[in-house]
Amino acid sequence: MIARRSRPVAVALVTLGTFTDLLAYSIAVPVLPDLTARLGASPTMIGLLFASFGVTLLGVSIPVGARSDRIGRRGPLVAGMLVLAGSTLTFAYATSLPWLFAARLMQGVADAITWGVGFALVADLYGPAERGRVMGFVMSGSNLGFMLGPSIGGWLYETGGATLPFVLVTALSVAVALGFLWLAFPAPARVREAVPFGQLLSHTEIAACTTLVVVASATMSMFEPVLALHLSSALALTPGRVGMVFGVAAVASTVLHPAYGWLVDRFGGRRLMILGLVAASAVMPFMPRADTYGEAVAVFLVQAGTLSMIVTPSLTYMAEAGARAGAPSFGVSYGLYNFAWGGGLLTGPALGGAAYDWIGFPLTMWLWPLILLATAAGFARASRSGAAQGLVTPDSRRGLHSA
Repeated sequence: MIARRSRPVAVALVTLGTFTDLLAYSIAVPVLPDLTARLGASPTMIGLLFASFGVTLLGVSIPVGARSDRIGRRGPLVAGMLVLAGSTLTFAYATSLPWLFAARLMQGVADAITWGVGFALVADLYGPAERGRVMGFVMSGSNLGFMLGPSIGGWLYETGGATLPFVLVTALSVAVALGFLWLAFPAPARVREAVPFGQLLSHTEIAACTTLVVVASATMSMFEPVLALHLSSALALTPGRVGMVFGVAAVASTVLHPAYGWLVDRFGGRRLMILGLVAASAVMPFMPRADTYGEAVAVFLVQAGTLSMIVTPSLTYMAEAGARAGAPSFGVSYGLYNFAWGGGLLTGPALGGAAYDWIGFPLTMWLWPLILLATAAGFARASRSGAAQGLVTPDSRRGLHSA
């Protein structure tokens, strides 16, 4: 059956898988605080519950990526969606805090598998001439899960109680798992070759890209608590209006990811990543100067657009740098990418919150860009040798299935 071997069908399933993962992650936002409060959790315990997601994300990303290089992508992707189904079903029927923690830890495992192995599959199927465009579409579709999750979760919670949002995600996860079982994957022999993790990380380009991903992830996640606090205190915006500021920015990112992917295919990811870091650092000092709701929406929309300019190019660059480092397959590369992203998610809000307390929002928005500029300068130097070699390598120009 031609559809089973179609690259677009494989990309659609990866996109649906990452969409479901983000839907599960964000659908819990309006539900978990009330659910945990009814179980007697303190605010500190609720914070630990949300943070526990990152523990398994960091612990699983690299090992599962390496394993998918050895055994192929099908088994890990099916397992990842089934773990996600199990975690959401546990959320739906949890009657104690330990069960909620178990569900959240499982959710981190599912995220590590779905994103790391999913993007490795996309890199298996598309060479560098097409990879940016395709990954841009995956990111765009995935973002919809993050955008829709809180509103869907809140509406379903009010309609059918705390179990209904999680039951919906459970059903969708099982459906995606069945899709991965049905899909015809690349021949296992082509993805079993692995490169030692130490060898990969010692490569200058890989280390530079990993650092850049940590900084980008930390910057994006830093805005979630810091900007929300500023908008509510300085501008007296209601929670609904604060959510709208983030929502409009998410819509902009969703639209821009495919465009940035197209630019990556034409000009290469390295240039866009550096440009994105510089542009983001230039926009950030304007955030404290937004004195009205409309200005806040406009400035943060531009800010989100500059940060998105880093994400899609970095996804393609990691595959290309991994190939130049000697990795004939992409599982370890994207496991490392997912690990770096998780590290940024853990450090960004903590550093941003501390800076907000110590020096205030305006000064934070003036000093944080120095981190971005230093990262851009370091990455430009470290990646120069790879850029001189060119982006196309025999290992990375692999379109294993025909459309």
